[in-house]
Amino acid sequence: MTEQNTSEDAPKTSAADLLEREGEIAADFLESLLDIADLDGDIDVDVEGDRAMVSIVDSDEGRVPRRLVGTDGKVLDALQELARLAVQAETGNRSRLMLDIAGYRAEKREQLIALATDAVAKAKETGEQQALEPMSAFERKVVHDAVLAAGLSSESEGAEPRRYVVVLPA
Repeated sequence: MTEQNTSEDAPKTSAADLLEREGEIAADFLESLLDIADLDGDIDVDVEGDRAMVSIVDSDEGRVPRRLVGTDGKVLDALQELARLAVQAETGNRSRLMLDIAGYRAEKREQLIALATDAVAKAKETGEQQALEPMSAFERKVVHDAVLAAGLSSESEGAEPRRYVVVLPA
């Protein structure tokens, strides 16, 4: 008599495994794009929290062209959305993966945390709300997280593409 494999016996796939698979799918897609465009760059895949993180970094043969980032990260945002669509086409699930190219988002994150820190200090000092310049959703998320970590609250106001963060005093 043979045993049948039931769904209870099937190996469980962890959330981290699923996110890593998303990253690998996106990496394959982006590698194909780099090959078509005859551009250099190595691709790193990682999982941070509840997101797959994919980075195009300098390769041994050369530097990643900054034009892949574009003005204010617009090309980077478009490539990220294409990578998310490639993941969705393969898995059937919407992806929240983040793409970084040549450290652009990492640098931007540091700048935004400094901006949030300054706004928090000013809000605490003056007791007044501090409205920041319009930002992308990624940028607003970084600022909201930094404000929360500093012990204050914030909210987004306005309509896209002019949506901005307001840091609220204690």
